Amino acid sequence: MSDTGYGDFEFERKFLVRALPDSVLREPDPVLIVQSYYLAAEGYALRIRLQAPAPRVPVHAVVDEAALLDELAGTFNFCALTAKGPYVGGTRYEAERELDVSVGLGMVRLGGAKVIKYRHSVWLGTDGWVLDSFLGRNAPLIVAECERGGPVTDLVIPAFCVTELTGDPRFTNDSLAQDPYSTWADTFQRELAEHGPRFLQEFGRNELGTP
Repeated sequence: MSDTGYGDFEFERKFLVRALPDSVLREPDPVLIVQSYYLAAEGYALRIRLQAPAPRVPVHAVVDEAALLDELAGTFNFCALTAKGPYVGGTRYEAERELDVSVGLGMVRLGGAKVIKYRHSVWLGTDGWVLDSFLGRNAPLIVAECERGGPVTDLVIPAFCVTELTGDPRFTNDSLAQDPYSTWADTFQRELAEHGPRFLQEFGRNELGTP
């Protein structure tokens, strides 16, 4: 539970990224995350997340999920079971319980719709950001997230952020597990070309285009 007074809630804003910027690539190696969703409906989600150090040999965007789990079985060093509620204005209920890695791996092998991604973490100014580079059916999607212990207001938005995705249900990980980006990427890119980028105004002042 959070000690910020908000309890089991997460506060984040997320953005589309075209390519990983140099400022992120200079940071230490990313981690590889496998998320398996056993429930993903109407904004609610129940998932198991496995995490491992990035393999020495990069994982190809086209990936065999079962083979990858076998390859990384001995390197996973964290596992958690997470329950999530629907998003409301950049806020979402989230409760997490750490699991034994071997138990979690066994459950992930048995089922669930999966999301696989590299996660890069970087500090930009006073905010911590994570950039998720998706593999498999969600490649080549890259999403940047800024998460705080309270509402993410008056945000300095880096120049590598193309458009805001906060509140777009298509870009939640639970939705991507069921309806992967590769099946509707062209539609989204046409929307972006037609309507242009958007940055939400209800979270205070946005400072755009910083490095």
